[in-house]
Amino acid sequence: MTASGPAICTPFGDPPAIVTGVVKPDCLHGIMLGPWKDQNGNDRYACVWEPYHPEKKRHLPMVIYLHPSLFGPKTVAKTGLLVYQDNTAVGADAAGGYIVLAPIGRTTLHHYPRPDEKGLGWDNWYRQLNPAGAVTVHNALYRANADAAAIDHFVTEEVSTGKVDPGRIYVMGWSNGAAMAILYGLSRRNIAAAAVYSAPDPFGAFNDPCPQAPVPGQPANETQIEVLNPALPIMHVHNNCDIAGLCPNAERMSRQLAAAGVAVRNTIIDYAQTQAQECTLLCGAGGNGVITPAADLPGYSLGFIEHSRWPTQWTPVMLDFLRRHSLSGGAQPSEGGPHDENNIAH
Repeated sequence: MTASGPAICTPFGDPPAIVTGVVKPDCLHGIMLGPWKDQNGNDRYACVWEPYHPEKKRHLPMVIYLHPSLFGPKTVAKTGLLVYQDNTAVGADAAGGYIVLAPIGRTTLHHYPRPDEKGLGWDNWYRQLNPAGAVTVHNALYRANADAAAIDHFVTEEVSTGKVDPGRIYVMGWSNGAAMAILYGLSRRNIAAAAVYSAPDPFGAFNDPCPQAPVPGQPANETQIEVLNPALPIMHVHNNCDIAGLCPNAERMSRQLAAAGVAVRNTIIDYAQTQAQECTLLCGAGGNGVITPAADLPGYSLGFIEHSRWPTQWTPVMLDFLRRHSLSGGAQPSEGGPHDENNIAH
């Protein structure tokens, strides 16, 4: 299996991903930002969509959307985020409206099963996401994760327009983008909350040779990584039968994050997008996921179908979860309804 680098672990997990190319995004009817050159000299881009409220274009909440691997920012059209953008309240303004910012990753080598062992995606295996940038450990310099730095750049660019409420910046993601959203949010104190779908554990999944346990303080050794923003509220929606046995991997991630002091609202759904109570172990029972289809036929068939569609019935619930968290106002009460917070699995 192709991997993103040699099996030489660092204090931040794997070495930086091997880059094989960059992609210019299709922004649909949105606005393209960039190019901006990252620390490796690669051109980086993002898409941005603003709600149609000419008189209300200041101080809006902003949702950062991170696309799944192999597919770009235009996948946002499958999530419903652009449908709800004009009239759904994610901030204090009952009139609704929020900005969607969708950076694009790079073409790299991945620690995922085929056909996702290489292609467009996010490097969630190199976990040096210190907001300060490069850091030195044991006299060795470790540069910042280039994807996190690119997200930082486009967030700063959009915030500089004066249209963004800095207390209501959120991150969402799908699959590999969900893993990167969790990792990014847990390292950035300007992120008020995260709501993601079907995330492989960014701290260890599949054949990652350098997994790390998240911890709330100074790591004891290279098998641990510090969580810099443990106050981040996270909602993770994932399938009871997911591709490559991801459900048990997600459950293990929730337990590890809880041990590090991170609150994860863990919501399992079935094929009909109805809330389920547990993983379907026929679709994979191991905590790392399943590498080969032969070892997990249900996961690579039914699980693939479920993983490949965004649970649109849960998009309003995820947006409401974000709405109830801000950096300035704290958690907000739920207004109830069929998907009330108390009806969501923890």
